[in-house]
Amino acid sequence: MSGHSKWKTIKRKKGAADAKRGAIFTRLTREIVMSARAGGSDIETNFRLRLAVDKARAENMPKDNIERAIKRGAGEDKDGVVFEELTLEGYGPHGSAMMVSCVTDNRNRTVSDLRHAFSKSGGNMAEAGAVGWQFDHKSYFSFPSGMMNFDKAFELGVMAGADDVVDGGDTIEIFAPVEAFKTIADALHQAKVQPEEAGLRMIPKQEVELDVDDTLSVLKMIDNIEELDDVQDVFHNVKVSEDALAALEAA
Repeated sequence: MSGHSKWKTIKRKKGAADAKRGAIFTRLTREIVMSARAGGSDIETNFRLRLAVDKARAENMPKDNIERAIKRGAGEDKDGVVFEELTLEGYGPHGSAMMVSCVTDNRNRTVSDLRHAFSKSGGNMAEAGAVGWQFDHKSYFSFPSGMMNFDKAFELGVMAGADDVVDGGDTIEIFAPVEAFKTIADALHQAKVQPEEAGLRMIPKQEVELDVDDTLSVLKMIDNIEELDDVQDVFHNVKVSEDALAALEAA
């Protein structure tokens, strides 16, 4: 999975992800709303919300927008818009499998837009469960290795219930059961480690290895899917090799 983390880093540096400011704010607002709905409006006890707010501040999202999103999620500001989370499944080119996490106020629109995006790239939507069995639902954290050396990160992860701690060079990744999310989040917070990514992810049980061109075509498809307003994240089973990462950075 370290390839996935490095790919995300490259996209951030190039500004390829959420290129439009409005798209960034829309995605962040929905994450704040859903986080507050799931765990309450207190960022000291709701780690998912705290992370969403930190991301919003990093993107210079106005304070009023953040507070309004928190109130909406907590049920204190009823504006008539009701969001729901859903995960949709599909197949991309070259045998790739994908799980797409969405937050939407119109399920039919989201499904239609996603079906079109899959079809346009030579893939297709799948029935519920057809792809999901290829993934495990896990807690996931990644942070720059400069924040904590690997030995300390490994010890922290093991003590907090992690399944695995991976040294990715510039990045350290922690994988854990879903129920260990808060324990690990609190441990990282106490250690003053701010994750670049933290949340519940769909981790592939087995990754598919493709050549560079085929890998890039799958990643291009994922970029297109992530541009849809209702899409929060895309999880896939393609191994992103060092050669593919080098090609991305050179592009």
